[in-house]
Amino acid sequence: MIEKSHIPSQIEVRGGRVHNLKNIDVNIPLNKFVAISGRSGSGKSSLAMGILFSEGSRRYLEALSAYTRNRMGQESSADVDSIQYIPSAIALKQRPATPGERSTVGSISELSNITRLIFSRLGSPVCPNGHRLEPSLAISRAMNEAEKPGEHHNEGQLPCPVCGVHFTAFSAQDFSANSTGACPTCHGSGQVRELDEAKLIKDVNLSIKEGAVASWHLPGRNFMPSIAQSLGVRIDVPYKDLTDKEKSIVLHGEKKLYPVDFHTSTGRVYHSDGSLYENAYDAVTDSLANVKSQATLKKLDKFYHFSTCPTCHGSRLNPDLLKQTVDGKNIVQVNDLTLGELTNWADNTVDSLPNNMEHLANTLFTNMKQVLRPILNLGLDYLTMSRAGASLSTGELQRLQLSKTIRAQTTGVLYVLDEPSIGLHPDNIKGLIQVFRELIAQGNSLVVVDHEVDLIAAADWIIEIGPGSGEAGGLIIDEGTPAKLTNDSQSLIGPFIKGSANIVHDSVTPVGTGKTTLRVQNYHNLKDVQVTIPEHQMTAVTGFSGAGKTSLILDNLIPAIQNKENNLKTVSELTTNITNTVTIDAKPIGRNTRSTLATYTNIMNELRRLFASLPEAKKAKLSASAFSYNNKEGACPTCQGLGVITEDVQFLPDIVETCPTCQGARFNDQAQSIKWQGQSIVDLLNLSVKEALPVFKGEAKIESELKLLDEIGLNYLHLGQATPSLSGGEAQRLKLVSHLHKSQMHTLFVFDEPTIGLHPLDVQTLLGVFNRLKEKGATIIFITHDLDMMTNADWLIDLGPRGGNQGGQLMAMGKPFDLAKEPHSLTTEYLAKHLSKFDLI
Repeated sequence: MIEKSHIPSQIEVRGGRVHNLKNIDVNIPLNKFVAISGRSGSGKSSLAMGILFSEGSRRYLEALSAYTRNRMGQESSADVDSIQYIPSAIALKQRPATPGERSTVGSISELSNITRLIFSRLGSPVCPNGHRLEPSLAISRAMNEAEKPGEHHNEGQLPCPVCGVHFTAFSAQDFSANSTGACPTCHGSGQVRELDEAKLIKDVNLSIKEGAVASWHLPGRNFMPSIAQSLGVRIDVPYKDLTDKEKSIVLHGEKKLYPVDFHTSTGRVYHSDGSLYENAYDAVTDSLANVKSQATLKKLDKFYHFSTCPTCHGSRLNPDLLKQTVDGKNIVQVNDLTLGELTNWADNTVDSLPNNMEHLANTLFTNMKQVLRPILNLGLDYLTMSRAGASLSTGELQRLQLSKTIRAQTTGVLYVLDEPSIGLHPDNIKGLIQVFRELIAQGNSLVVVDHEVDLIAAADWIIEIGPGSGEAGGLIIDEGTPAKLTNDSQSLIGPFIKGSANIVHDSVTPVGTGKTTLRVQNYHNLKDVQVTIPEHQMTAVTGFSGAGKTSLILDNLIPAIQNKENNLKTVSELTTNITNTVTIDAKPIGRNTRSTLATYTNIMNELRRLFASLPEAKKAKLSASAFSYNNKEGACPTCQGLGVITEDVQFLPDIVETCPTCQGARFNDQAQSIKWQGQSIVDLLNLSVKEALPVFKGEAKIESELKLLDEIGLNYLHLGQATPSLSGGEAQRLKLVSHLHKSQMHTLFVFDEPTIGLHPLDVQTLLGVFNRLKEKGATIIFITHDLDMMTNADWLIDLGPRGGNQGGQLMAMGKPFDLAKEPHSLTTEYLAKHLSKFDLI
């Protein structure tokens, strides 16, 4: 008799040391919903992404060929003693890749594939003479044959019952804007581009020699001024002073080879018998014809004016396709329906078809509804298939990814999700939890890093990492079921689950009075919405995704204030005392690891000045440049100031190693040899803000920067920490540092979802920062779904009742506690339950 093998019930991690994790041992239950909680920077993502996803994906890829592994990209081994019983892992990250310009909600969700099939099989086509054919099985069969592989010259041909003409019906592929169905004018982009002469000339006050012609700054065009000069164009006078003939040569000169003398900076002259002249227009169009990368295409787009295609009116499709309908609607009209409306269209279509087509229609629409169901459960009913993918928020993109994951119906997979609640209204959390339960029911394991209390409370198991951030974190401080943690004194999340935490931050009395009123009559789904915003106070703008929050604040209020200052006409009616606006988002700071906390603030400049002023530095004739790793004078010669070197080993993943010369310090030996109070500049950059405060006591400029970083809750960050590695919440707070020095009496600060990446305790820290701004006289608006933020707002504006065409209305406006006592919207109902849970009403 064969003995039953042991089936593991948990992933066993031993000796985890990724980032700030301190040699942790932890077990993660399999086939369960596991939530990882902890303060910002405590080590949550290090465990979830740095160990679980990294090892789960790496071990799966090791089973593939070397060529395939290289094509897919690989994770390096995690810094961990051992990890056992880990399934293959898939991660849905907090910041999904931005979709391309042709990507739409329909293509991302794959709903477009089904819709195109529906139009080719169930559609009502029109013959060349304008006679409409009713849907039939004959049409569907003809299209089935036409789309089979191989040549079928006579298939897809339909006879018109009125005039007898035979014609070819549209196939599923014909309804694709990325294929044969593309608009002939814009080629499926929905936009037409036109070179803008005003953008070709950088500044008419500059001479050509000084760089007046912007398009001649493109690669390979730096010698065009010399050719233009040989053609009689003065290159040393302002462009505006050139004659019409000279300007014509610059803009429209003939493209051909010209003999020219090139003068070098050393005074030498080189003669060329034939150099190709490209005028300002040709420099752009020729570059566009040879473009090979998205980055180059972006640079070239700056020279163009974009407008909606006059042929397809932005639909991207050949207008001939619009003749074919399903249930009286063409494919553009269906693409413009909200996803929530597609179900009704499907049901109406089935009812309108002949009885013998019912089975085929039900099969197609059942497939569509299966794709739709998780999307609608995740609160994306307000989106349309035609919505551009690039216009979606990170939360919307992540939820579309998650919906595809559910449909895949995998089993035995570990899913690692980083903040899936981003952008979700409290009412949508229920749908998200339902989706999680489906993943578990399919036989998968789920690890979720999140701060949404209701989501964490719904988990089967919670792992808490802390107790603090950075060096003060990295330990497992508690684990267990939600019920266990509510009664554990060491748990940080337990009091928020239980309702015993203090969620009301000390208020600050406004330093001024006044109000801003805004009326938006017709913008997207906003129809005659008028709001009042108290100045020098905090206003929360709430509502479902797609309710109109961004349209109201970012698209109307901010431009109206800016245009008022510039005396420009606006689409809104505005009365305000505000003259300045500052928008703070959660996007990463800096593009690469050369950007650090010290360089982003003024600390690095002050450190360089401090070290350059030392006697040893003066004796060695070292300037401030010698104390910058972004400068050749100070950078390590091996790694050029990066601290690491990357080796390409062909079919294996790139090997990134600490620089053997500087050991990751970034600086050369000479810069490191200079000491201030016994410490080199490298030693100082390795300090956390908290550690640096006593060290720089007396250095006024550095000390003031450090105190501000401490006050906004970032004292655990190291001065040399790369800014792109910061969470969204950390990035937002860091962007505020420069604004806390001065009066903000006439400034509006707008925050879009400021609690991304923040534990409920960190939300209290953020509120403290907002109070600092209030003390400076600032007016603060934050767009949020966070109930703790709503609780602490002075004023609340709620839009709804839901998203898309069901949104755009003012549902509630007033003081949060007053609105919660008599709730008239879903948001204020949830706020009332929240306040009641914490015994505040």
